[in-house]
Formats: sequence, C-alpha cells, structure tokens
Amino acid sequence: MNWNMIEGRWTELKGEARKMWGDITDDELAQIAGEREKLEGVVQKKYGMAQEDAMKQVDEWAAALKEKM
Repeated sequence: MNWNMIEGRWTELKGEARKMWGDITDDELAQIAGEREKLEGVVQKKYGMAQEDAMKQVDEWAAALKEKM
C-alpha cells in the first residue's frame, strides 16, 4: 500500500496505527492526519528512538497493511 492510499484512508487506518504504537494518543493520531513525516516524528519521540529506526518501523507497518488489505 503506497503512502497516498494510507493518507487517504487515515480515518480507518488510525486503529491499525494504534495497535502498532499503543502509546500514541487519539489526539496525536488526529494531528498526524496520515502524514508520514508526522507519524515518524511522533513514533521517534514517543519511543525514544533514532529517526532511521522510526522510519523503518513506519515502513514495516505500511508493508504489513499492504498484506492485510
């Protein structure tokens, strides 16, 4: 699933993001609004990881979504 599809379906995919990153609040998910860079930034901040690690997690999450959809 490419990122444009994720962004377009963000309302329904927020739950999937919540499953992956349970520490992200509903307000943060709303603010992310499907924007990849914002998601990476929140993951990086919430979990105290390097930017590259956050990017990798988001890539893996998007790939897993592709398999589910």
